[in-house]
Amino acid sequence: MRPFVLIATRAEDDAADTEYETFCALTGLAPEQLLRVRLERDPMPELDLEEISGIILGGSPYNASDPVESKSPAQRRAEAELSALMDRVIAQDVPLFGACYGVGALGTHQGAVVDRTFGEKAGAITVHLTEEGRADPLIREAGLGEDFVALVGHKEAISALPPHAVLLGRGDACPVQMFRVGTRQYATQFHPELDSEGLVVRAGIYREHGYYAPEEFDELAAQVRAVKADESSALLGAFARLFAR
Repeated sequence: MRPFVLIATRAEDDAADTEYETFCALTGLAPEQLLRVRLERDPMPELDLEEISGIILGGSPYNASDPVESKSPAQRRAEAELSALMDRVIAQDVPLFGACYGVGALGTHQGAVVDRTFGEKAGAITVHLTEEGRADPLIREAGLGEDFVALVGHKEAISALPPHAVLLGRGDACPVQMFRVGTRQYATQFHPELDSEGLVVRAGIYREHGYYAPEEFDELAAQVRAVKADESSALLGAFARLFAR
């Protein structure tokens, strides 16, 4: 099998390592089947897209919609390299799954309006599948219900999709929770790689990053631990099964 590639942009080693381990576990891929790129630290390697099965884009503290002058040199480089990669991914119809930051990266590349109108603090939300979502091959392979609980934490979101994008899932407070471009490029606003305890751990790592008020951590942890929110993780295994080659 040709490997998949996980592109990450988390500078915190504990968050980056846990994210990679979780993606391996939920896709069912061994480390040699899920190559790892830490784009916040290293330049994008030369990727022969004919020699991989697909690309997974992990979450990130980066915000695509932030003013350019506020972005670090590492973020500006990473965004330029991701945009160039997206050009090739779309042109060659390479399978792509972007979790959270994927909405900003793929959405911006495709002409969506990405801004802070529909940001959501860390916590659990309900995703409602659209008619297109219920018919989507990846969602059907994952066996998701029409409504399911998922975990979020984001400062920006899509407030308007381009006409050619397909809305697959919406939320009550954030209108775009999952969308598709073409037939094989996906992005979710929620984090399918996280269960409740995983979100608590990550919220602790990013306690001072503005995803919630730091003094609310204990309340947030209790609320998240009280819900079962691991159904969406089936998307990752489904992505690996459908697109492995």
